Amino acid sequence: MAYTGKVTVGGPADVHELAKLIVSKAAVGPMENNAYLLRCRETGQQLLIDAAAEPATLLRLIGDDGIAAVVTTHRHRDHWQALGAVVRATGARTYAGRDDADGIPVPTDVPVDDGDTVSVGACRLTARHLVGHTPGSVVLVYDDPDGHPHVFTGDCLFPGGPGKTTRPADFRSLMTGLETKLFGELPDETWIYPGHGDDTTLGAERPHLAEWWARGW
Repeated sequence: MAYTGKVTVGGPADVHELAKLIVSKAAVGPMENNAYLLRCRETGQQLLIDAAAEPATLLRLIGDDGIAAVVTTHRHRDHWQALGAVVRATGARTYAGRDDADGIPVPTDVPVDDGDTVSVGACRLTARHLVGHTPGSVVLVYDDPDGHPHVFTGDCLFPGGPGKTTRPADFRSLMTGLETKLFGELPDETWIYPGHGDDTTLGAERPHLAEWWARGW
């Protein structure tokens, strides 16, 4: 079946098969967080984005091949509740944005800065630091050499708008970062995998940027 990105807690993962990377999306926990397992086709190495909840579910998704790393997109509790258990079971290295690492109770092995590369086997993802939802949120950009970019946005971008901010300055910072680092650099075909809910594309969201600025959220 074709990938839709529609998943439910307790339901099966949805699998997006790219030429060099396989993306498995699962929903876990009471806040219906998305967790993404990335697998390099060439090497078989795997990486998990956001060990949000339900460690048993995530470990079943990971399977016997294990994972080399877990990237936590930001410091909010609903995105790392299973991190300790997953790391203990797999020995994976932990990655998180440098400015959010101190808010995550599992030690961060690799602090991530804007422009850093995070690898899964032969595939490379570029981290972009976006300030606003949290001080150290990172999104991961996989520029598929055989297609279009794919971006794992955590809680920075969803269908219908940016992630939650609590102050006008944070909203302006997040929107400016989204415009300059995502919308300003990547094509409409770019696929967006958010931290909760359904997927979208930059093209679907781009016409609404002025509307988001006007409403302030």
